[in-house]
Amino acid sequence: MTLEVLNTRVHQDLAWLAYGGETWVPPLTRPAGHVYDVVIIGGGQSGLGSAFGLLRERISNILVIDENPQGFEGPWDTYARMQTLRSPKHLTAIDFGVPSLTFRAYYEACHGAQAWESLDKAARLDWMAYLRWYREVLNLPVQNDTRLLKIEPKAGLYHLQTSQGLLLSRKVILATGIQGGGEWHVPDFISRSVPRHLYAHTSESLDFETLKGKKIAILGAGASAFDNAHHALSKGVAEAHVYVRRARLPTVNPIRQMEVSGMIARFTALSDSDKYAVMSAFFERNQPPTNDMFERASGFPGFSLHLGSPWQALEASSKGVKITTPHGQDLFDFLIVSTGLVTDPALRPELEDLAPDILRWSDRYSPPDAIKNPLIDAHPYLSEGFGFLGRDAESSQKLRGVFAFNYSGLISFGLSASALSGLRFALTNLIKTVADQLFQDSRDQLLADYYAYAEPEFTAVWPR
Repeated sequence: MTLEVLNTRVHQDLAWLAYGGETWVPPLTRPAGHVYDVVIIGGGQSGLGSAFGLLRERISNILVIDENPQGFEGPWDTYARMQTLRSPKHLTAIDFGVPSLTFRAYYEACHGAQAWESLDKAARLDWMAYLRWYREVLNLPVQNDTRLLKIEPKAGLYHLQTSQGLLLSRKVILATGIQGGGEWHVPDFISRSVPRHLYAHTSESLDFETLKGKKIAILGAGASAFDNAHHALSKGVAEAHVYVRRARLPTVNPIRQMEVSGMIARFTALSDSDKYAVMSAFFERNQPPTNDMFERASGFPGFSLHLGSPWQALEASSKGVKITTPHGQDLFDFLIVSTGLVTDPALRPELEDLAPDILRWSDRYSPPDAIKNPLIDAHPYLSEGFGFLGRDAESSQKLRGVFAFNYSGLISFGLSASALSGLRFALTNLIKTVADQLFQDSRDQLLADYYAYAEPEFTAVWPR
């Protein structure tokens, strides 16, 4: 099957499923401009899947906006530096059960069935190519180069201030990925001690050409630290030293157990105490590097791994940055920080007007001291369908149409909106909730139309 044949198959499958059709949502008009039923922030995998899900429900007055140029949404062709995805190749995510829309269908159309059989994990750039194709074949309404600046609730709508002007919408889906619930974390002792031009977080764009022949240090035990070590060395960095606080690297990936145990699909059935305990244990276990990536990175002669080596002191000078660990000191030209992120709505500038009203886990649940974690406590406590909840009735009404379909749903929904392992379950939940809200919001008009409906269907005449 060629890609051209697959495109035809997609359109035929959707036609057989009666995809599309006139929207059922009554339109709103406002002097300030067009009112969308839903605006989706983020054109990556979560945003594209959300758009297709809404269109399947005949909610077509929608728009996806993304701050990046077309084809560079999300991390895959920007700052992600792994060779392959970390998820098994067979996982489905944004196809909604349509076989011709799966990654496998796309991959086989491009490379053949035998190539799929021999594939271990999807290459990062192949996954991005699939997302570009998915957007194109479905003709999804995406507006690029548009950054959300602020969400302002006004008169029952959301006024979205963007880099391209004002948008009005009834509902807002924040499909903003792993960083969309907070910000990437750089420890204070690094930002205080090291000039900005001498370090970068793994989430940032980096010109590795400027680091050729240099000696760099990477802080972190997670998978991205080794992704960056391999990438740097493959681009000509002379030495890449990975520093890990722990005496041993993590070896167990809890996601693999969660994928087969029902934990991902049924996480919402757990009590708050179970959710908190499960995610507390999850936070304790860094996702280890994939075996193939570790072998690739450690295969370079310039690779070094320092276990049991927390950074105790940093001293910057014209010669670089001197790092002190329990095992001594060493001088580096540049630092790469792989210390993850912090989730907190107060860190998001677009939520400035909403963050004080957002209910947090610390407002709803007090865990045992043994597992209490302020990083978990700061997460928003979300309603069914990824909606923000308020601290009181007035706040809840203000927040009712905003959905945090990003990593901030981790504690309430487990691996869901920003994890391929759970995306297909999360999308179903999100789309149902958004559609239900739009229906409830239009209740009076929809019921009035129902009671007034009098179009004859039976037209036979009797007696003849």
